[in-house]
Amino acid sequence: MSYRILDAGDAALTIEFGNIIDPALLAAVNALDAAIQRLQGAGELPGVIETMPTFRSLTVFFDPLATDRDTVLAALQPLIDAAEHGTPVDGRHWRLPVCYEGEAAPDLAEVAATLGICTDEVIALHSGSAYLVYMLGFLPGFPFMGDLPERLRLPRRAQPRVRVPAGSVAIATALTAIYPWESPGGWHLLGRCPIPLFDARRASPSLLAAGDQVRFTPVSSDECRAIEAGLANGEIDPMQWLESTPTPAENAA
Repeated sequence: MSYRILDAGDAALTIEFGNIIDPALLAAVNALDAAIQRLQGAGELPGVIETMPTFRSLTVFFDPLATDRDTVLAALQPLIDAAEHGTPVDGRHWRLPVCYEGEAAPDLAEVAATLGICTDEVIALHSGSAYLVYMLGFLPGFPFMGDLPERLRLPRRAQPRVRVPAGSVAIATALTAIYPWESPGGWHLLGRCPIPLFDARRASPSLLAAGDQVRFTPVSSDECRAIEAGLANGEIDPMQWLESTPTPAENAA
């Protein structure tokens, strides 16, 4: 696996492992990120502030008053070389409810017509796959997940929406995602997930993380509203949709 080192101003550098969305590249990014976190936890890598992982690259931010690019890169080089052979992390497994009905699914019929299939088949295809969380971005807690079944792949909408409701479950190209917040957006909206993906009061504010796997379970509009009500009054914990968490030994295997 080849990589490039890119300068990002005078206080950051980016290690780019490739230019496609691929689990092998994500494995390299995650391995490098985890190695950096371990060294920081041991009090090493002085001057390194934080990292920002993506599908295919990792940006490392450092304090130019405490260190410099060459020193950081020299410290990172053996970690980069090892990360190229990183194995995919077995993250947590989630099964999240999605309502594919009515106002929750404004683009479902149009997507089905464009693809030449019925809406039930769209729902079956979308809810029948496990999706890898490649990265969080665009909005706090927004998960970019792949890989969408080939039969469902469409370009983004020609006309983006000014407002996409929070919780909207969407598809575009080879990816699917959930909008944690109301925002503009140009993806096709197939449904709505009532589970909040970001809560600043939690120790880990984002519910999902890169390396997690997500499956969707269709629920009715009534079931969706009942889940929302239970979450609002504290009777339901979002963590109940977590199916499994790997042990440290499993991830180290």
